[in-house]
Amino acid sequence: MTPIIHIADSPEDLADRFAIQLIKWVDSSQEDTFHLALSGGKTPSLLFTLLAGKYRDAISWRKIHFWWGDERMVPAEDGESNYGVVNKLLFLKVGLPPNQIHRIKGEVEINLEVQNYSTEIQSEITRVNGWPCFDLIMLGLGDDGHTASIFPNELELLESDRITAVALHPETGQQRITLTGKVLNNAKRVAFLAAGNSKSTIYNAIIHDAQGSLRFPAAHIKPSGELHWFIDKECAAIS
Repeated sequence: MTPIIHIADSPEDLADRFAIQLIKWVDSSQEDTFHLALSGGKTPSLLFTLLAGKYRDAISWRKIHFWWGDERMVPAEDGESNYGVVNKLLFLKVGLPPNQIHRIKGEVEINLEVQNYSTEIQSEITRVNGWPCFDLIMLGLGDDGHTASIFPNELELLESDRITAVALHPETGQQRITLTGKVLNNAKRVAFLAAGNSKSTIYNAIIHDAQGSLRFPAAHIKPSGELHWFIDKECAAIS
């Protein structure tokens, strides 16, 4: 499917536009539950702040179940925890019930948590085409073209037959858990959020199918459902 591109004036405007679109997607869902997988990063943090403040009363919180596309294997209290950031900026402020939060437990032994998280996904999310089908997966774009925690040196995770997998940051060796490519590509909607000129070269290579762009994991995210790119002007600019 041809990507739907939303260009904002700034990271703040990008987060605002995405918040408005998220509200529309949740409200238009015919199901009682909306399964949303979150990503980490600066732009999502702007989004979480907006959702807890400006749009707090506009969202059907009872419908949304929150998941993560990836997580670092650190305790929830650690500053690098994706869950920890969302909990601080959003969950604690809106009083979300714990049963609607499905976090990857970074304090648990990694191979055990890979299995635990996969089992939880399978028990809660409807399968379509043999794979769990999220209503929406938010993704970021790394400066090396990675997305979720699928890095350029681990492209095999895009074709893994597992729902979740262990990933290692190529420079630091930090352990992470990530959703695999087949799960990402089976979502009803995937939305990339990317801002800043540091993302511009890779974004444009992916969007224009430039030669060599398939070395970037993000270039392989072509869901059976809708693909959206929410970017700012700096990211959109061709350098």
